[in-house]
Amino acid sequence: MKLDSIDLRILACLNQDGRMSNQDLAEKVSLSPSACLRRLRNLEGDGVIAGYGVRLDPARLGIEVHAMVNVNVRQDMEGWHERFIEAVQRWPEVADAYIVTGASNYLLRVRARNLSHYTDFIVNQLHATPGVTDIRSDIILQSLKSRDNLLDLVRPAT
Repeated sequence: MKLDSIDLRILACLNQDGRMSNQDLAEKVSLSPSACLRRLRNLEGDGVIAGYGVRLDPARLGIEVHAMVNVNVRQDMEGWHERFIEAVQRWPEVADAYIVTGASNYLLRVRARNLSHYTDFIVNQLHATPGVTDIRSDIILQSLKSRDNLLDLVRPAT
């Protein structure tokens, strides 16, 4: 889908405040409420807006550990990839999981209440998974930037 400058302004406003009313959004992007709502529905229908959510504060929820975990799995086992994907889906500690290039097969973003919880996850869940051969963790000490700035990468259609 090609996005024009008005679509990008709508997305920028919603990226700042996803709870903004259609009336306020229309005013900010200089459209009538009906025209704004029509564009918004098109952005949703085309999948540009993939959903709405809330950003939670991990510290206030008692989630203290944040780590990036590189995992290698034996590739000579039948169904190794599918079994690992199934296991990842069961683990609430895994916030994001990626297939990656480089020295590892997978990269997991893991959250845990504390170091004891994290250790339990690594030892009793991840390491106990059949085929896992290597685990390397990087504990995140401080977040420097944590928002996707996808709109900064998009150029409006002309």
